[in-house]
Amino acid sequence: MQQFIMFFVENACRPSQPHSQPTYNASRMVVLCLQNGVVSLFVTLRSDQFLCWTMEATGSPRVLQVAIPIFKNVTALDFVGPYESLHILPNVNVVFVSHSKGLYSADLGMLSFQATATFDEVPSPDIIVVPGGDGTNALMADKPILDWIRKAHETSLYTTSVCSGSLLLGAAGILQGKEATTHWMALQMLSNFGAKPVSSRVVQSGKVITAAGVSAGIDMGLKLAAMITDETTAKVVQLMMEYDPQPPFNCGSLTTASPEVVAIARSWVEKMMPDVNLQQTAAPASDV
Repeated sequence: MQQFIMFFVENACRPSQPHSQPTYNASRMVVLCLQNGVVSLFVTLRSDQFLCWTMEATGSPRVLQVAIPIFKNVTALDFVGPYESLHILPNVNVVFVSHSKGLYSADLGMLSFQATATFDEVPSPDIIVVPGGDGTNALMADKPILDWIRKAHETSLYTTSVCSGSLLLGAAGILQGKEATTHWMALQMLSNFGAKPVSSRVVQSGKVITAAGVSAGIDMGLKLAAMITDETTAKVVQLMMEYDPQPPFNCGSLTTASPEVVAIARSWVEKMMPDVNLQQTAAPASDV
């Protein structure tokens, strides 16, 4: 059972420096939620963004459960990136879930990962991270995973995706009317689910956060780390990961890659993911 207390704070203020005059911001909406002995505090930053703090009713911080669904032909880096960003946090416990417990092979079957829990065993995680990959094609009408995403989203603090995992959020009805992103080859497919495609590295719409292709999951994971702890802690995580991207080639987006490289990339995906309609995907005006 959930109980909500909602109130507005007019002219919310915070001193910019110790002993300085406070700076005044616009009104903030504050929501207190009590669910199963856990208190959550939501504070809006603007219309599409908010911060959240959670603690046990006793006043001590509680461990947040992060659930990552895995499946056959998932793209490994889609979820390994967020996993590395989040699992090191002392207030986070990550669990890999699927239709049944056991090993699931990633793209091309060269690497496997183990699901240690079923969807039924993790009905209400605090954070959902849905990865993508060729395997999403077979799940677009899969009732067990879509029902789980839909139900878990009802009580989650954040519902997130990486790469084509956003298509599963869309198929579950979560992206209707929301801005979202995904891998550049599938970006325009988001409109099929009522979403507003945005060509950005990470897009937040309320508690729904979507990341672009593959490596963007690291960025999203660090963003989440800051949101559930603080910016300094997230920076420590980034340093421990030594995440300081300096790629050898400047071709990581449609705006920087040559037409030749884009054409070859499309041909590779057409062979690996024949069900994806690449003809619908146009080059975006910008790519962050």
